[in-house]
Amino acid sequence: MGAHRNFSPCRVKGRSRAMGLRPSPRVVQFRRVAVTGIGLICSVGIGTDEVWQNVLSGKSGIGPITHFDTEEFSTKIAAEVKGFKPERYIARKDLKKMARFIQFGIAAADMAIEQSGFKVTRRNAERVGVCVGSGVGGVEIIEREYRTYLEKGPSRISAFFIPSIIVNLASGFISLRTGAMGPNLANATACTTGAHSLGDSFRLIQLGQVDAMICGGAEAGITPLMVGAFNAMRCLSKRNDCPQQACRPWDKDRDGFVIGEGAGILVLEEMEHAKRRGAKILAEMVGYAATSDAYHFTSPPQDGNGALRSMRNAVQDAGIELADIQYINAHATSTELGDRVESMAIESLFGEHAASLAVSSTKSTTGHLLGAAGALEAGLTVLGIQNQIAPPTVNFAVAGDRCNLDYVPGAARPMFIEHALSNSFGFGGTNASLVFRRFQ
Repeated sequence: MGAHRNFSPCRVKGRSRAMGLRPSPRVVQFRRVAVTGIGLICSVGIGTDEVWQNVLSGKSGIGPITHFDTEEFSTKIAAEVKGFKPERYIARKDLKKMARFIQFGIAAADMAIEQSGFKVTRRNAERVGVCVGSGVGGVEIIEREYRTYLEKGPSRISAFFIPSIIVNLASGFISLRTGAMGPNLANATACTTGAHSLGDSFRLIQLGQVDAMICGGAEAGITPLMVGAFNAMRCLSKRNDCPQQACRPWDKDRDGFVIGEGAGILVLEEMEHAKRRGAKILAEMVGYAATSDAYHFTSPPQDGNGALRSMRNAVQDAGIELADIQYINAHATSTELGDRVESMAIESLFGEHAASLAVSSTKSTTGHLLGAAGALEAGLTVLGIQNQIAPPTVNFAVAGDRCNLDYVPGAARPMFIEHALSNSFGFGGTNASLVFRRFQ
C-alpha cells in the first residue's frame, strides 16, 4: 500500500451530487513517522536503559506481592515496580491527586521527552498531542475510597477521587505538564490499549493533524480486587513457590499470566520535523492495524483469525512483504489458549517464512502490564531494531501443543532486524499490530 493512497470523499459539497457529478479521488500522501524518545518503567527497572539491559539479560521482575496481604489469595506473585519514588518526578502536593498509574505515566513521559530532546513551546504547542491510555485506571483508589465510604460515610470520600482514577487523566496531567495543546486522548481497550495509543498517534501524524505525539500506556493493577478477580477467571499463574519461573510463554507447563505494572511512553514525530531539529531517530514507525475477533468477550477464536488479520493488515499498511519481517515481539502472555492461537496465526500468515522468524515474549521477564503492555513492548521492539538484537523468551523449556516457532529461548540473539512487528490482543476481541523499521 505504501505512502500514497487514494481516498474517495464520502460527502460531496455544493451542487455536485444534485448534478450527478462524481468528484475525482484525491491523493493523500502519508507523512513518515519517527520514534525519537522512549520512557519505560516496569518490574525489571525504572528507566529505559535499565529495563532494556535487564530484559536482554533475562532478569525476571516477578516476585511475591508486597502491595497487600496475599494470605487468602491463590496467586501470591506479581511483577511489581520496585523502588519507584514518585516525588522525583511529581511535586508532593500533587501526588494525592494522582493514582499510581498516572504517576507511572508522568515519569515515563518525562523520560521519553528528555531522550527525544523535544520541547513544547508556544509556537508548536497546538501541533503536539498526548495519547496515553490505561486498561483499568486508578483501581487502587477505587478500592481505598470505597472502604472509606463504608467505614466513615460519604462525607469522607476524597475530593480528588474522580480525577485520580479516570483513564484519561494520565494524558491530561502530561498535557498540563508539557503544555501540549493538540489532541488530548486516552484509549481503554484492555491489553491492546498501549498499542492502540501508539497506532492512533501514528495516524494523526501521518495525516498531518499534528507534528508530534507523546503516547503509550500506564497501568497499576496489582490490587486485591484485581488479583482476586483474575483468580476467579483462572487467568493467573499459581507458581508461587518459584515466581521467576512463573511466566512461561509457549512452554507446555505454562499455567497463566503474571500481572505487572508500569508504563511505556514513546515520542513520535513527523520525520522531517525530527530531522530539522537534529533529533536522534531511534526507528521509523511504518505500519499499524487494528481488528476485532467478533467471537468471544475473553477468548480468541481457535484459528486466530483476528490476530492474523491484524498482522497482515499492519504489514500491508507498511507497504512491505511478509518476508521483510525478521522479528516479532509477540503478545504471548503465558496462557494455554492465547499463546497457541497467536503462534498458529503467525505460522498460517507467514507460511514458509515463519520458520525464519525470531519470535519472543518479553512478558516472560516483565510480567503482563495489561493496558501498558503494548507500549512497553513497542519500546523494546524499537530498542531491538536499534541495537540489532532480539530479546529472549525466558523459562521456555519444552514447546506446548502447536507451538512450533523459534521463540528465542533463554538468551538474547544478535541478528539483522530491518523490520519488526509488535502484537497486542485484549479482552473484547480487540487486536493491534505495529510495524517498525530500522532508520538509516
